[in-house]
Amino acid sequence: MGSLNFNGCLLIFSLLFFSSLSTALPARPAKSTSSSSTNSNSAVQINSNSVLVALLDSHYTELAELVEKALLLQKLEDVVGKQNVTIFAPRNEALERELDPEFKRFLLEPGNLRSLQTLLLFHVIPARVNSEGWPSHDSNGRHHLTLSNDKVHLHQNKKSGFKTVDLAKVIRPNDIVRPDGVIHGIERLLVPQSVLEDFNRRRNLRSISAVIPQGAPVVDPRTNKLVRKSKKSAGPPPPPGAPPALPIYAAMAPGPSLAPAPAPGPGGSHHHFNGEAQVKDFITTLVHYGGYNELADILVNLTSLATEMGRLVSEGYVITVLAPNDEAMAKLTTDQLSEPGAPEQIMYYHIIPEYQTEESMYNAVRRFGKIKYDTLRLPHKMTAEEADGSVKFGQGEGSAYLFDPDIYTDGRISVQGIDGVLFPLEEKDDKSDSLQKSTRVTKVVSKTRRGLLMQSTCWVLGSVGQRLNACQ
Repeated sequence: MGSLNFNGCLLIFSLLFFSSLSTALPARPAKSTSSSSTNSNSAVQINSNSVLVALLDSHYTELAELVEKALLLQKLEDVVGKQNVTIFAPRNEALERELDPEFKRFLLEPGNLRSLQTLLLFHVIPARVNSEGWPSHDSNGRHHLTLSNDKVHLHQNKKSGFKTVDLAKVIRPNDIVRPDGVIHGIERLLVPQSVLEDFNRRRNLRSISAVIPQGAPVVDPRTNKLVRKSKKSAGPPPPPGAPPALPIYAAMAPGPSLAPAPAPGPGGSHHHFNGEAQVKDFITTLVHYGGYNELADILVNLTSLATEMGRLVSEGYVITVLAPNDEAMAKLTTDQLSEPGAPEQIMYYHIIPEYQTEESMYNAVRRFGKIKYDTLRLPHKMTAEEADGSVKFGQGEGSAYLFDPDIYTDGRISVQGIDGVLFPLEEKDDKSDSLQKSTRVTKVVSKTRRGLLMQSTCWVLGSVGQRLNACQ
């Protein structure tokens, strides 16, 4: 009896064990499916109905191009895969024509990629804000945090009823609506304060590194050389970026040679500015701008002007380059370039030892009429006047118009594109005067002369009524 109870208990225990084992086996596939689902969630995939895909295929082509240049596609894909977004898209005209060219050039420079990314992320809110969910005009609006960690203010005007984002008016609300976001069309670009400060810092030359000045040089007017001062008699140092005491002509190399400048500027070997880097930057800008390859070739390969300009800028001088385009340079003849030092003399006449922009030159000729600028080709001056709403340099047939304004402006070097090669008028006048003198001398030499006796004889015979062949 005891054995039967023992066998029965063993049988019941076996049945319970195998039943529990059979119920536990199907649970393994469910665990694997859950793990696969977590893996699929970690790898975000954007479908064709995404708001990001709609932006890239929309009519906001300028904004889509900037997003690709800023390398923000991966970041935006990660954000869109996790939550809904709201994108404020400026119209193409606001980015293509109405944007300040200097500010656009600043955004597209490779060294300012972070500023471009901050600007574009300032147009994206990590939340869905439809037109129906806009703050009413009764309230003071609402602030939303953008992907750039800056806040934008959404507001609705009480009188007009227009919806605004900061200072930009929403012209196409709910323009593109997708399950994971919405795009509103706005009339202008939104600029965060941090990007605006970076741009102003670059424009005001605060980013240019300066060293502690060693004291302004003193020039002996008798010898035109620097006077070494002792430490006790040294005056207060000039502020960083102060203009040099010597004129730019004293700091230039003698003639078109490769000799170094005989008179250094303030600070000696400690330059206030990196002139070589700035000259290289403006020559690179000329090449990328297009249409000025001949001028860049003359500055770098045919002459040593690029090295000399970099030295002058490093010593604290400022220059304005009137750059003839390739079409104008192609009109130069071989005789004009074959003489020794001719390319240097031509380029010296196109360099003004002042910092002038298109705005400053146009305002000057509008106010004062005809202006004469000094050039590095002494003693010739450059004449400028207003013509056809622009600035015309030179006179007569050899004049040139300001064609491409402000190709490069960094506060030390200004490059203005012109449509012609300029030559001093004094040279033409000297050549014409010498030609007229030679013709006059030739006439005097070829004229026949008669003596006083012959003249008196001819007068007597003429009174009698007879004539000689020599008297005719």
